[in-house]
Amino acid sequence: MRGLIRYGSRIYRLLILPKNRLLARSRRAKNKATGKPSCGFVGFALKSDIKLLWLQFLQWYGPRLRESVMTSEIATLGGGCFWCTEAVFQEVKGVMSVESGYTGGTVVSPTYEQICEGTTGHAEVVRVVFDPDIVSYRELLEIFFTIHDPTTLNRQGNDVGTQYRSVVYFHSPEQQATAKTVMAEMANVWDGPLVTELSEAGVYYPAESHHQNYFRQNPLQGYCAFVVAPKVAKFRKVFAARAAR
Repeated sequence: MRGLIRYGSRIYRLLILPKNRLLARSRRAKNKATGKPSCGFVGFALKSDIKLLWLQFLQWYGPRLRESVMTSEIATLGGGCFWCTEAVFQEVKGVMSVESGYTGGTVVSPTYEQICEGTTGHAEVVRVVFDPDIVSYRELLEIFFTIHDPTTLNRQGNDVGTQYRSVVYFHSPEQQATAKTVMAEMANVWDGPLVTELSEAGVYYPAESHHQNYFRQNPLQGYCAFVVAPKVAKFRKVFAARAAR
């Protein structure tokens, strides 16, 4: 609120007050020419000035006001090719954004070509921003452990390499505890032992722009049609109540 008051005062001083003073001088000069009495101060603002102040307020303070009201958390998950996991989490109700990227490695700002060599230590992951009032972190993990195979080490189907490892990167002790609980439960669901890595989130690098929103932009591409689409269909079937559409 103090920031709002300071900002409003600054807009008034910079935009409205100078115009008021100019109009006041013009009014006094006009009154002097016509012989009318002139008051010492004219304190008024035109409707256009008020409108401008309001628009400036919305432009500057509006996003900050929304940020202060809305709550969000981040989940970073790796379950094979990020085209698959991105496409699924984009379907989840309460998910605000999904971004494909790389984390867990040693090379600074790795490229996709470097990642594919499997020598940087990075995993292909998705960074999911979600509203915990709509979908919980636990629910996201339940979806995650359903749409990929957490029992195959460094592999998802025909995608083989450490970059395709099953991994959960937690952002808080609460996320870590939740992940441990869900993983213990999922160990009783899958036939083989879970090989999912659980690590603290570290430096994250967004993937190149052409990897973002990949399935939606390339639904008929071979990999998308035969690998990604079945995962999305499975999510819609198993988690129909959690689908955004």
